[in-house]
Amino acid sequence: MFFKSGVGTSNGLESGGFLKTRPELEMPDIQIHFVAAMMRDHARQKSDRHGFTVHVCQLRPESKGFVGLKSTDATEHALIQPNYLASEYDRKVMRDGVRLVRNIVAQKALDPYRGPEVWPGEEKQSDEAIDAWVRECAETIYHPVGTAKMGYDDMAVVDTRCRVRGVEGLRVVDASVMPTLVGGNTNAPTIMIAEKISDDILGKAPLPAEDVRIAEDSAASAA
Repeated sequence: MFFKSGVGTSNGLESGGFLKTRPELEMPDIQIHFVAAMMRDHARQKSDRHGFTVHVCQLRPESKGFVGLKSTDATEHALIQPNYLASEYDRKVMRDGVRLVRNIVAQKALDPYRGPEVWPGEEKQSDEAIDAWVRECAETIYHPVGTAKMGYDDMAVVDTRCRVRGVEGLRVVDASVMPTLVGGNTNAPTIMIAEKISDDILGKAPLPAEDVRIAEDSAASAA
């Protein structure tokens, strides 16, 4: 605070980027985070050395989990199964992401700062070895969505105004209403959803009624 120096002046996560694991992709499929520390297990595991970590985050996973009930006891915690890495495509993206980061870290600009690879370890080169490492050490990045998705189909929980279908006076206003995961951090989109719905509730900027949208869609289909 006084001298603008020391470890407290850094948030630890100094930089990041959005990258494609394959050049033919239309949009980036991974996000990387450069951490100025040896960070593993959400920083719960302390390291005995200095270093840096580059995390790979898959932006558009195919794997889908579920939220359910364990029992009829309303006080019992819900059953949450994220089902991470169930899709072979997801495993391939993570595998390719590890190799891409290795290529980045091997560049000349990092020669003065780079030591031997600690995680996963230089000996882990095969698909099987990288997959095993990812299964053991992968972490959530706190971006689950879709358990109360917005839409018109039978699986939709809320309408376009985040009102729970079939229930009066109840709305869901958080990332769970997103039908699909955005290709990045969910914080800003969730704030935007909350601002829109709060304005709608207060009558400042009412959103169009669902039946109006359905009528418009029907007219467009007929045309």
